[in-house]
Amino acid sequence: MNETCERRLIKYNDKLFSCTTSIAMEIIGGKWKSVILIYLIDGKKRYNELYKLISTITERTLSLQLKKLEQDGLITRKVYTSKPPLKVEYALTPFGKTLIPVLHAIAEWGMTVANEKGEIIE
Repeated sequence: MNETCERRLIKYNDKLFSCTTSIAMEIIGGKWKSVILIYLIDGKKRYNELYKLISTITERTLSLQLKKLEQDGLITRKVYTSKPPLKVEYALTPFGKTLIPVLHAIAEWGMTVANEKGEIIE
């Protein structure tokens, strides 16, 4: 049996999980979290930058996903209020940066799937 999913229960954030993979997917799973994270690898981004980069996301969804990623400790949200207009930047935390190799591997695998089974539309 795989060590990461041996028969046991793990409590994380007041939820029970039967496998460490489930914990990972709780944190980065879903359609948008890994996409947001991969865009933050290159450095800080403002909300509108992320919104423009992720062309098929809604503003509400982006806002909700950013809040969730911040709650999970993967990103920071820094607000600059010294002069108008208000400026907010998002960046990976040190914990979030531990995901970089995983995100690169997911993106690489996704590119393989796209090349072999998909159709890239410009």
